Parts: sequence; structure tokens; C-alpha cells
Amino acid sequence: MSDNRETFWDRLEDINAGMLGLNATARFLPMSHYADDDINALWFITAKGTELVKSLQSGAQEGTYIVSSAKEGLYARIAGSLELSDDREKLDDLWNAIASSWFEDGQQDPDVQLVRMSLSDAEVWATDGSLSFLYEIAKSKISGSKPDIGDHFSLTF
Repeated sequence: MSDNRETFWDRLEDINAGMLGLNATARFLPMSHYADDDINALWFITAKGTELVKSLQSGAQEGTYIVSSAKEGLYARIAGSLELSDDREKLDDLWNAIASSWFEDGQQDPDVQLVRMSLSDAEVWATDGSLSFLYEIAKSKISGSKPDIGDHFSLTF
């Protein structure tokens, strides 16, 4: 795995949530993701009654997931194909206390729906964190140079 890919997956795994939306609607909602770098996918646990799930019932659609974390030093726009999944084994693997908080009957709740995002590409900004950012801003004021806020790269999956 290239350094950029490794940086992306390592940092993404430590981020809890982002904003997910279908490109056709441009409406974004906060969602928790579960990274699966073995297959270049993100997984989401949501409810069957949501607009997202209703939209995906007719088939896969292109979507965008946006993450932003100063703590992890990752800002990314991630694109891919979203589709519903009935993979119970994957749901078993992903299920946790956070997911169970949303469903009255836990994992067996009939409203639980798994969504898979097969990644196509990502535009990524990787920084050294907020202290480094502040240092770079202060240094630029003294030296007159532009601050070095980290790496900017694109990934294709």
C-alpha cells in the first residue's frame, strides 16, 4: 500500500463520523462509518425508514462522504457507489454499542439496514494536526512565506 493510501486508511479508521449524501440529492447527513481497506469500502448502519435507504431501494447510486478531523489531521471528500446490503455476517462484525443505541431491538431490529460504499476515488488533505497548523501560521507571519499545512493528494480505488 502506498504511503498516501496508508495515511488515508489509518487516519480514517480513527475518525468516528462524517457527512454522507447521494450525489443526486446533494443532501448530506451525519453518519458513522466503518472502514474496510481490504475491499476499498466503507460500511454504514442505518434505518430502513431513512431517505437514503428509500433512494437506494431502486439500486446503487453514486454518493459522497466527507470527513473532517483536526485531531486526526484528515480532511477528505470520498466518492463511490452506495448500495444496500443484507450481509448479516458483516453486520455481526460491525455491530457495536453505538449502533445498538439507535435500535430498540438491537441487531435483530427489523429497521436495521446495512449500506456499503464501494470507493472510486478520494481527494485528501493530510495535516500534522492543529498545533502544527498554528505553528505554520505563526511562522508564515514572521517569515512572509506561505504556511505548509500538509499533503494534498488524490486516490483512485
